[in-house]
Amino acid sequence: MSIVVYAAAAVLALSAILLFSRPRTALRNPLTASTCAAVVLSAICFFLSAPATLRTVNEVTGVPNFGAPLTYSMISAYSCSLIILLIHWRGGSPAYRQRMVLRAVATYSIVIVAIITLFSQARAGNERLRDLDTYYANTPYMREMIVLYLVGHGACLVVMSILCLRWAREVTGLLRTGLRLILVGVVLDAAGFEIAKAVAIVARWADYDLDFLSTTLAPPVVSAGALVTAVGFVLPRLLPSAVTHWRSLADLRSLTPLWEEVQSVPTAPKPRPSWWYLPAARLHLLEASIHDALLALAPHFDDRVRQISLTTALGSGSSPRQAEVIAEAAMLADAARHATVTDDHPDTTPSTYRLHATSAPGASGLIELAQALGQSPLVTAAREGTVKATRD
Repeated sequence: MSIVVYAAAAVLALSAILLFSRPRTALRNPLTASTCAAVVLSAICFFLSAPATLRTVNEVTGVPNFGAPLTYSMISAYSCSLIILLIHWRGGSPAYRQRMVLRAVATYSIVIVAIITLFSQARAGNERLRDLDTYYANTPYMREMIVLYLVGHGACLVVMSILCLRWAREVTGLLRTGLRLILVGVVLDAAGFEIAKAVAIVARWADYDLDFLSTTLAPPVVSAGALVTAVGFVLPRLLPSAVTHWRSLADLRSLTPLWEEVQSVPTAPKPRPSWWYLPAARLHLLEASIHDALLALAPHFDDRVRQISLTTALGSGSSPRQAEVIAEAAMLADAARHATVTDDHPDTTPSTYRLHATSAPGASGLIELAQALGQSPLVTAAREGTVKATRD
């Protein structure tokens, strides 16, 4: 059981780290901060509920079953954080959100104080690491403490279900997908944790033994529910960024031929070591270096190479746009050859032509240029200097 809950805690902690990758930005954004808080508290709940952790807490404090009120208090804090997260996610005026957050904090603060007070009044001297809820189901004060934390968490699930169902009708796309995942997680949590434990406890009150519902069924199901809920909260915030970085990786690979062509230019600035940067940042650095290299090569551009290559490409059946890109790539390859051989300008009038890639938005123009550099035989001819013999 400890392995299951520790694994769930580790996955949730990783999600929190990804969300909190930029601490200053995250702390300034209430939605991001509350998402991180909810995911972190969820991970802490799983960590504390593991039998190995409970045993350690009991040994350190010297109080049998002290891990129980600690875990139940943390579950109540987690329930509060989920409601606060939904408040910020739903939006509204700052005054309204602040008022609702204060109400949630006040309510669950009372619950946490009551849990600690009830435990302090109970007689629970026998350490129970896996079946405390059912073992002490008929013990005064412990019984009330157990019911209280279950009611507090159940109320959170009801509020979440109502808000998610209402909001899912108003939104689309990733946000709706996230809300549906949260609802799935709530159902798993309710069925595998709330209902299972409640049935097991009520059975104890009626002198029946259904402890397996609490000790065997609840832990893996609630772990799955918490993970699905976390994915529902995290997905709308992380997936767009993940897609951006994935596309950036593809663009970085596509730009390789272009960078290999211009990186040897003496005045071309080299990107800083950037293996630890995210792909989007690495792409930005590479684009900046390529643009600077193209600017350094501009004095070496030869319109005759471009015109000859354009005519040849059109004659070979290329579309006007394809022929234009091939001609620009051939002129660039010729200019890179001149810049590498000598720092002097070629014995031709410098071109005033502006490459399409330098004005196209994003990396699209640079990628077109890179593809032509890596595929067109006309570019190979310009790179080898054979176009020069034709134009003389």
